[in-house]
Amino acid sequence: MDCIHLTGIRSYGYTGYLQEEQVLGQWFEVDVRLWVDLSQAAETDAIENTIDYRSTISLVQNLVKTSKFLLIERLAGAIADSILASSDRLVQVQVILKKPAAPIPDFGGTISIELTRTK
Repeated sequence: MDCIHLTGIRSYGYTGYLQEEQVLGQWFEVDVRLWVDLSQAAETDAIENTIDYRSTISLVQNLVKTSKFLLIERLAGAIADSILASSDRLVQVQVILKKPAAPIPDFGGTISIELTRTK
């Protein structure tokens, strides 16, 4: 199966367990993999035979901006489910949601959630 990769989708959002995360917000980064048959698009050069990744990027950014969940696991699930429902062409979607600046004392790393959903 063919796959489209969309990486580094950044958006500011208000998901987080701590009250200040829900009020002040923070940056999130999302990587998406879309499994879809691209054979027709490769032959026809027509956007209607593929996934318009501009709309997928916009969908992800909008969900991050407007969602207010406690857990990033819930946000990642909402993104995956919304993308999968957005096109009949999609077979499977993988979402990696990264929280680069988690407010955890003495932790300077990144927390990420990876979800894969299949129709």
